[in-house]
Amino acid sequence: MDSSKAAPVLENYIDGRFVPCASYLDSYDPSIGEVYCKVPDSGKEEVEAAVKAAQNAFPGWSAKSPQDRSKIVSKLADLIEEDLESFAQAESKDQGKTITFARTVDISRAIYNFRFFSSSILHQTTESTQMDHMDCMHYTVRTPVGIAGLISPWNLPLYLLTWKIAPAVMCGNTVIAKPSEMTSVTAWMMCKLLDKAGFPPGVVNVIFGHGSKAGDALVSHPKVPLISFTGSTLTGQRIIERSAPFCKKLSLELGGKNPAIIFEDANLDECIPATVRSSFANQGEICLCTSRIFVQRTIYSEFLKRFVEAVKKWKVGSPSDPTTDVGALISKEHLAKVKNYIKKAQEEGARILCGEGKDLLFLHPRDQNGYFMLPTVIADIEDNSCCMQDEIFGPVTCITVFDTEEEVITRANGVKYGLAATVWSSNVRRVHRVAKRLQCGLVWTNCWLIRDLNLPFGGTKASGIGREGAKDSYEFFTESKTITIKH
Repeated sequence: MDSSKAAPVLENYIDGRFVPCASYLDSYDPSIGEVYCKVPDSGKEEVEAAVKAAQNAFPGWSAKSPQDRSKIVSKLADLIEEDLESFAQAESKDQGKTITFARTVDISRAIYNFRFFSSSILHQTTESTQMDHMDCMHYTVRTPVGIAGLISPWNLPLYLLTWKIAPAVMCGNTVIAKPSEMTSVTAWMMCKLLDKAGFPPGVVNVIFGHGSKAGDALVSHPKVPLISFTGSTLTGQRIIERSAPFCKKLSLELGGKNPAIIFEDANLDECIPATVRSSFANQGEICLCTSRIFVQRTIYSEFLKRFVEAVKKWKVGSPSDPTTDVGALISKEHLAKVKNYIKKAQEEGARILCGEGKDLLFLHPRDQNGYFMLPTVIADIEDNSCCMQDEIFGPVTCITVFDTEEEVITRANGVKYGLAATVWSSNVRRVHRVAKRLQCGLVWTNCWLIRDLNLPFGGTKASGIGREGAKDSYEFFTESKTITIKH
């Protein structure tokens, strides 16, 4: 960073205004390894102030009609879209992702999240029944829960933060959001637009800082009855423990160790580029990325050859370069962790087909201190290896061979996670049959990451609790009440 330029200093957004903090954290630009901005190191005091603001705002906001709330949420989407390029540039610099990915995925989806929920919540229905023999009718109403605590991760910062804020406020809740301390800039930028969009003070409050301080204070606050969290399984377990004394509503979208199952009748011309993308998009830092690839024996050799050739064409380099495919990993510590998994695989006797430990990485001089690594493919690895069991969350995927459908289903299910899977086959009966037996919340067949936000999103086993989506988010962010009328 040019020493003549001071690092931007972010501030918490509480009760409709920016509030300075007593202490700050350094946040780094992953592509050059230097401080990018200063982030508030918030704790109990800041969370308490946000809770009071959210409490005060709740009666007025929850009393607004869904149509009035929709106009405000839609306006916020428009304001972000007007400044899409600035948001994309900031997201790319803050997280290390390519500018192309930030533009076409992160910020575009953040805008769509607001637009989608501003409409979908308007069209939800409730239930009613009649008991004529008792001269009674029953019906349900749904009411907002209160203050929603929303904690989002560093991999898709604004994308996943808005995925929570949009349904929460549309349902009439007020919110306290805590983005990751490593990727806070676009949330801060969004806060600058809230007043212009029409949000009353206290409806949306954003607290920055470490999960261990700010996040813990939010999760354990007795006046925050609901927590929505996306992040690691370990942190999710901690949230369950800390919130348990208060019987809070929880939605936890956690880790994944997602398999791709490639049968011998798969269309490899479509399968290979899609599986390269599902393995290495956003540097492999997506909970839905493919990290275990099971290939049927009859096509294994051909698949390996063509897959590695395709992976080697992916360009690693500066996130600001529109031709870059793989940007920088989030931090020096995370880069070291990912590389250590590859080292462990080598020690176990696995074969590195390309990438880290096999090929040389050439970077522009300005990027030499950034947190880059080549997309890496590992073969000849056992199912019980840590590389086949743990969520690495980086540009690493493992390829192994299988013989039968029954075998591969058992092996694909043989991890503690159950978030997503992909199945590649031209046999329609097979894809339906296999999809039903895979222990996960989402299965893509002959494609990857095609989403309809109306439908449930979430995982099984250690991949989380609850679902998100049009109906599921509506039900999570509201309480159901049954009313009986005697007539």
